[in-house]
Amino acid sequence: MDLGIRGRKAIVNGGSAGMGRSAALALAREGVELFVSARGEARLQQTCREIADQTGANVIPICADHSTDEGREKILASCPDPDILVGTCAPPPMTPDYRSITGEQWREAIDISLLSPIEFMRRVLDGMVERRWGRIVNIATVAAKYPGEIRVLSGSTRAALANYTVAISKAVAKHNVAINNLLPGMHHSAFVEEQFSERARTKGTTYEQEVAEFSREWRIAAGRFGDCDDVGAFVAMFCSEFANYTTGQSLVIDGGATTSTF
Repeated sequence: MDLGIRGRKAIVNGGSAGMGRSAALALAREGVELFVSARGEARLQQTCREIADQTGANVIPICADHSTDEGREKILASCPDPDILVGTCAPPPMTPDYRSITGEQWREAIDISLLSPIEFMRRVLDGMVERRWGRIVNIATVAAKYPGEIRVLSGSTRAALANYTVAISKAVAKHNVAINNLLPGMHHSAFVEEQFSERARTKGTTYEQEVAEFSREWRIAAGRFGDCDDVGAFVAMFCSEFANYTTGQSLVIDGGATTSTF
């Protein structure tokens, strides 16, 4: 299926691993020119080479911290007029006890997962409006809609981001600019694999056993974690020509872990 975005330019922040990487790969398969940012240079360079080799797309790595002014300037200097903006980041640590969260952790979470995407949107939206075409997708977390203590550090800032994006999506929709959010649950990302592998080492179990136990405990209807490439496919669809009448939405992708009619 041709999504109608061949030749478009996209910034993918946090795109060296996990859902960000899957988003970049899905867009590259559609012929999008990519500008991929991440903090770790070695993994970023490898990811960009792999995506370029697999798809033939033009993939430019940008080693930068998108939560800082300096990092944002570097990214936007490389691609000042993107047609597509996709944002994600490494999630903060799980928080089984809300009392243990430090002020520094709050400030870091706010900078990375709220203020950074807001600033990127502020910087690119005028150009999208002027060109009468734009797509923005924020990969957030299901905890933004369904709060839980274990993800309060992540969910609260992303809930604020979802509120902001839905509000401004109304202002730009008439210019063929669509802004949407994805709210994924548990997926086999680099972060999850690291966290659950450490659990397994501590308990003398396996990664697979820990995933199965978590899936039972949190009543994930699918009985498993998701694949990051499935999230990437939704990113590509939300960035497509077919998303011209879908805006201000926050789509949950969690294997049926949460229960809601809408």
